[in-house]
Amino acid sequence: MRLDIITLFPEICAAPLRESIVGRACKKGVVEVRFINLRDFSRDQRGTVDDKPYGGGAGMVLMTAPLFEAVEQTRTAASRVVLLTPQGRPFTQAVAKSFAQNESHLVLVCGQYEGVDERARQALFDDEVSIGDYILTNGTIAAAVVADAVIRLLPGALGTDESVVDETFGQDGLLEYPQYTRPAEYRDMRVPEVLLSGDHERIETWRREQRIVRTAARRPDLLRQQAETER
Repeated sequence: MRLDIITLFPEICAAPLRESIVGRACKKGVVEVRFINLRDFSRDQRGTVDDKPYGGGAGMVLMTAPLFEAVEQTRTAASRVVLLTPQGRPFTQAVAKSFAQNESHLVLVCGQYEGVDERARQALFDDEVSIGDYILTNGTIAAAVVADAVIRLLPGALGTDESVVDETFGQDGLLEYPQYTRPAEYRDMRVPEVLLSGDHERIETWRREQRIVRTAARRPDLLRQQAETER
């Protein structure tokens, strides 16, 4: 996959994507990530890319010309251009999986300030996503989240592709089961005996039960969604 991020703050996005699993995936060639500075498409020496909104109001709006030129010089026939905006559809594990499986070139455009000129929104973007019902200082932080979630799902990004099957929001949409590691006892707290039994069938049954119990307690909405899907 090729992943391009159009932003006013490339370093905000670059820093987390250079580290850990995602950083290794980039080094291995699983994904090519590029950071495009929107100010490079400004029409003046000051690097202006925003202006006051028509009709008045607080804040600034990203201008049409820099957005159009940045996207048009970045996109290809295979691109999916996605705007990061609080008004977008919710970004979920299912959306991340769809991007990872179906897109060869993903272009993330970071919203900023009061948003983008509506003409750019109508003409340039194939999709709009939001990482949650809250407001960030800029969409670059959201783009880093989306990029991380997508890249880790690409074949070869993780040590084993099985790692994503049983994790939270994995294949069956449930939360992950409780995890334990050594020592078997710490401060009078013991690891469940079943996990020490060596009986893989019992362990798998216990883990499945724990996923359902934990999901019912913390995210019952996920169980309702699963039931509706299976109807």
